[in-house]
Amino acid sequence: MTDGNQPGAPEVEVQHARPLPVLVLADVSGSMDQDKKIDTLNNSMASMIRAFASEDSLYGEITVGVITFGGTEARLHQPLAPASQARWTPIAAGGRTPLGAALDLARTVLEDEEAVPKRAFHPTVVLVSDGIPTDDWEPALERLLTSHRGAKAVRLAVAVGPEASGPAYQVLEKFVANPAIPVVRTDEIDRVRQFFQWVTVSVSTRVRSGSPDDLSAFDTDELYDLTD
Repeated sequence: MTDGNQPGAPEVEVQHARPLPVLVLADVSGSMDQDKKIDTLNNSMASMIRAFASEDSLYGEITVGVITFGGTEARLHQPLAPASQARWTPIAAGGRTPLGAALDLARTVLEDEEAVPKRAFHPTVVLVSDGIPTDDWEPALERLLTSHRGAKAVRLAVAVGPEASGPAYQVLEKFVANPAIPVVRTDEIDRVRQFFQWVTVSVSTRVRSGSPDDLSAFDTDELYDLTD
């Protein structure tokens, strides 16, 4: 009887799980160094990645990437990679809030077919910020929202601290651009941790389902409950 390991046996194509990308845009401006905001964000990110790494699904594999924006630039802190291979490196805060640069970098990452192949499920893009952008962010947001992957992404946002209200909150609403998904406003810093727990559960539920692009797994009622 011939098996696949013998010479001349037909090659068997291994089917890999389809990627389900999660891309976090993290504000690391100077104000994030206040009230333990950056520490809470670091702990929340590390916990989320560990949880994603333990997921074992035939349908999809969660990949995680992180873009930080602070000072005068945005940079790819964690390239998109399977959560099981990711090792969280803490981020530090300082400088201004170049959101536009982060949005353009996010679009570049999502359009990179090596990072997000055509067979990937719709990505989840999470924006975390505590203040008003300091660069020309609106054209960059328009470019993201009209891009192929950006338009299909589930976009979520959390406003960190009481300073992220008024105009800063409205920026995050424009990013989400979906009246059915509220921006979470967190006057209490511990709500950031709860927000990331919600993201973890929701994405994990998606990847376990037979249809990860069915976004009904996102229970937005719970997001309203998190909003101060």
